[in-house]
Amino acid sequence: MKGLLLLTDRRQATRPLPEVIEAAVAGGARLVVLREQDLPRDERAALADRLRGVLAPAGGTLIVAGPDPLGGDAVQLSAAGPYPPPRLGLVGRSCHDVAELGRLTTEDYVTVSPVFPTASKPGYGPPLGVAGLARLVRAAGRPVFALAGVSTVGQAAACRAAGAVGVAVMGAVMRAADPTALVRELSAGLLSSAEAALR
Repeated sequence: MKGLLLLTDRRQATRPLPEVIEAAVAGGARLVVLREQDLPRDERAALADRLRGVLAPAGGTLIVAGPDPLGGDAVQLSAAGPYPPPRLGLVGRSCHDVAELGRLTTEDYVTVSPVFPTASKPGYGPPLGVAGLARLVRAAGRPVFALAGVSTVGQAAACRAAGAVGVAVMGAVMRAADPTALVRELSAGLLSSAEAALR
């Protein structure tokens, strides 16, 4: 797993959520986390089906936030639980510090946040910064996506240089006038940083 992990937020989206996701997929997004946990289960399941239809032709994967995969095989869990995680094809977890990383068992990947200041979810304490991200990457023992406040190519490249396999982005893409272009730019930043590291 690597690249850009896109988290949904229909309230920040500048157009209907499936249209934003379709535009992001056109820019190269292949991993999408469906949040929208306030929706009734049947509405959320229908939205999950629709987004899978957007991702499938590009070989993408829809990951559902929470323990219920809504008919799929991929979830992203909160740091609060459940433990142990369910046995599914792909399981991620949101973490914020070394103690939470220490509780991991069979998770395939983690998001680490907040890396940079963010307006979307300000309640998780001061930003880790790139140095803090690098420290948690070393402690994770599995692929790490850097989450929160990532909106520029430079930030994406800095996260990749710190050891993250990619960046997890929500607000910047949801609010973007051109999600396709932004996803393409951020993905290019990740790729150029990875290439530089090999030189």
